[in-house]
Amino acid sequence: MAAPSRSGFTASFAGALPDSFLLLRSSARRHPSVAARPRNRRPPAVRRGSARCEVVTDPRGKDASASRASSLSALEQFKAFGTDRYMKERSSIAVIGLSVHTTPVEMREKLALPEGQWSRAVAELCNLNHIEEAAVLSTCNRMEIYVVALSWHRGIREVTEWMSKTSGIPVSELRDHIFMLRDSDATRHLFEVAAGLDSLVLGEGQILAQVKQVVKIGQASGGLGKNIDRLFKDAISAGKKVRTETSISSGAVSVSSAAVELAFMKLPASHALSARMLLIGAGKMGKLVIKHLAAKGCKRVVVINRSSEKVNAIREELKDIEIIYKPLAEMFSSAADADVVFTSTASESPLFLKEHVEALPPASQDVGGLRLFIDISVPRNVGSCVSEVKTACLYNVDDLKEVVEANKEDRMRKAMEAQVIITQELKNFEAWRDSLETVPTIKKLRSYAERIKSAELEKCTQKISEDVLTKKVRRAIEDLASGIVNKLLHSPLQHLRCDGSDSRTLNETLENMHALNRMFNLDTEKALLEQKIKAKVEKAQS
Repeated sequence: MAAPSRSGFTASFAGALPDSFLLLRSSARRHPSVAARPRNRRPPAVRRGSARCEVVTDPRGKDASASRASSLSALEQFKAFGTDRYMKERSSIAVIGLSVHTTPVEMREKLALPEGQWSRAVAELCNLNHIEEAAVLSTCNRMEIYVVALSWHRGIREVTEWMSKTSGIPVSELRDHIFMLRDSDATRHLFEVAAGLDSLVLGEGQILAQVKQVVKIGQASGGLGKNIDRLFKDAISAGKKVRTETSISSGAVSVSSAAVELAFMKLPASHALSARMLLIGAGKMGKLVIKHLAAKGCKRVVVINRSSEKVNAIREELKDIEIIYKPLAEMFSSAADADVVFTSTASESPLFLKEHVEALPPASQDVGGLRLFIDISVPRNVGSCVSEVKTACLYNVDDLKEVVEANKEDRMRKAMEAQVIITQELKNFEAWRDSLETVPTIKKLRSYAERIKSAELEKCTQKISEDVLTKKVRRAIEDLASGIVNKLLHSPLQHLRCDGSDSRTLNETLENMHALNRMFNLDTEKALLEQKIKAKVEKAQS
């Protein structure tokens, strides 16, 4: 499905912003902006060939100690001079990423991160000067980074530089494809992703499982912060509601089923069911390929995998199709006997290159002598150079759009039904986040009252002789002071507590918060920001 129009939401990368502009904040809280051009671009650690037919390694630039010293220097300047400048900005939730709608697979695979590297990536992102929290969602169709940033402009710039360094793609090239969304737009985007509205195939279920995996990995590593954790959990809830309360999943297909459909579109109709099928990789997507081949009426498929355990488990579950297991060592010989080769592995280097395919005999004349390679992996399992072989036809995940264009009007109608649910879930999340603003005021007001109580108790006890000031008397005086403070604070604190479920109550609560801040000169926003900056500096020093 084509991505919903986001004119006015998607960031423009036409050029760099002057530093003076970085200090300005848009009057609209939800307005996304433009990332500044990085001043210092470090050379990438690894640069992959665009066709995934070669890998070139570059030496690393600055050493770790120099980078750490630079980071500390920047943070110290931030701590010394930055507080007042950042007071105009509230910490922003942002998403920076690339998807199948905006970016070709050649670029997506350079940024793709296997699940095993998500925790490391989150740790690196949270070590950036202006990033408080982070999460990574990397699938075959998207690579998206969700962050809570102390400063929108500086945070975006740091994440973009990190993406460039990690992938070896220059920032100038990333600008042509990357999208950035802020606050409610970023939240809505994740809710749409979890609901399957932003998928290549509308309503596909696998993306919801992948969003759940972000939470699972983040909780195991301790990498999810309060805002990102709640954001992803609410997105999962929204995704479940959309699938339960609408018909969006009715007739929905996955990337795997679209791959099977594409194969049958390209094969001669009279010989499609007799074509020799080979699957490389028995993971979740591979299993779905087998399932949809069986649903189409195929009776036999050869499966290449590192071990037989997963293949045996699939064989036990799917009884309507004969599944032949072959070890990885027999991959090329099995490909020689196949008419259609599906690839779905986590390999970071191509399994098939031009020379491998040229060495294979032609496919059966029943299918026109052309062997189909349908690669649904990112990074790709089949090098783009295979498309130069005359006896082969190569398709990747981007080519599945041909399949999913059918029934476009029906899918758009279902998407509109889902948006009603997503809008309500978005309001709930934003109300929860707004309600958090009162917490620092509650703590600051309590602390202010406790300081007054302690000072007055000290004055009082100094006026009483030690003979009279027994432990029992001291305790009675302290209890009296605490009782007075608690009773005086009870009503103000009650008017600062709100769960965010009622917008009217929330607005009143926020008005009360601002009034108390003014009356008692609490300056909670500045204190909270200084606390965040201090934590960043201490983390960098440790």
